[in-house]
Amino acid sequence: MKRTILITGASSGLGKEAAIKFQAEGWNVVATMRNTENAQQLSSMEHVMVKTLDVLDLDSIQNTVEAAIERFGKIDVLLNNAGYGAYGPLESFPKEKIMRQFNTNVIGLLDVTKAILPHFRTNKSGVIINISSIGGKMAFPLGALYHGTKFAVEGISESLSYELAPFGVKVKIVEPGAIATDFTGRSLDFSNDESLEEYQPFIGKVMSAIQTLFQEASPASVIADVVYRAATDDTDQLRYTAGEDAKSMVAFRQQADDLSFMNGIRSQFAI
Repeated sequence: MKRTILITGASSGLGKEAAIKFQAEGWNVVATMRNTENAQQLSSMEHVMVKTLDVLDLDSIQNTVEAAIERFGKIDVLLNNAGYGAYGPLESFPKEKIMRQFNTNVIGLLDVTKAILPHFRTNKSGVIINISSIGGKMAFPLGALYHGTKFAVEGISESLSYELAPFGVKVKIVEPGAIATDFTGRSLDFSNDESLEEYQPFIGKVMSAIQTLFQEASPASVIADVVYRAATDDTDQLRYTAGEDAKSMVAFRQQADDLSFMNGIRSQFAI
């Protein structure tokens, strides 16, 4: 029997590449996204079901999970990939944008996970893969909201790994570095109130450094390969660092004390 993966945020970038990877490996794929208009490539692929799912909409989550089980009989892996990055000075963010960042990256992940857990418990099996980031292990300037959500994903995942182990359910965290997708485009919500003049020199330096970091970005297909390994290695490994830049940054963070690491970041960002 073919195994089945349900992927959130599969319209582009890592989510789309993961859908392509798993389909090529002989899996059934439930590729979900808020807007399916640009999903022609995935829709045309055998054993791929494209569904509308908004992680902020409980009905769409439940309907998609039920439709996937009805179509393929069983879901084996959940890939919580949907999310985006809100960057900018905290003072520049209105309350609704702060809530949207946490609702999408954290509450949405929890709601999708919660919707599929009864199915996993019944089957006494399942793998949950949560896309975090090296930004869930360390923080960069202007990312208080984004890093806050990814630190939350790390804690949620680690705690759930204990909670779900008695039911045969594994939890995995994939921590990419920069990915050569549109993260700095439509997946980036950058907020800046230019009337906050004191921040502007700082913002200019940080945004220039972030663009430099993305010059070392890994193709989304490389990260998708790590996701596939996490889904299929049948180990209790919790964290998977993905991308050469991620590996070097995580190694640096693990070796350095807080002050040394933060001074290194200040130097890299020229702040």
